[in-house]
Amino acid sequence: MVPISIAYHGHLRCNAVHDNSGMRFVTDAPKDNFGMGESFSPTDLVATALGSCMITTMGIFAQKEKMAVVLDGTHIAIEKHMSTDAPRRISKIITRFSFPAGIAQKYRLRLKEIGDHCPVAKSLHPDIKLEIVYNYPD
Repeated sequence: MVPISIAYHGHLRCNAVHDNSGMRFVTDAPKDNFGMGESFSPTDLVATALGSCMITTMGIFAQKEKMAVVLDGTHIAIEKHMSTDAPRRISKIITRFSFPAGIAQKYRLRLKEIGDHCPVAKSLHPDIKLEIVYNYPD
């Protein structure tokens, strides 16, 4: 169990606290949904959680396997798309990985499998379309 506290401060903003560490962040509704769009929206956090979960689980694998090349420097570009019909919901998340040079071919398929099956990916509703691209420079 991980305790998280959320306080609503009005104007469609919340302050969230990870109780174990004290780390905080603010959410804001997006401009197209009555907010100011000055911070992550709750649905932005879903897309962010997907990308960070994918690379974290890959990183766990890399540490366990003592991979010669670490995943440090991997960049993830995420696009979150909202539905245009009701009810308002996430309809698609595009996730593009750009890995550093030198990751051996023998690890690439396994990294994809791990990323595709991370806990967040497996927690998302199946109606959310996931497009995941894995780019290697060599």
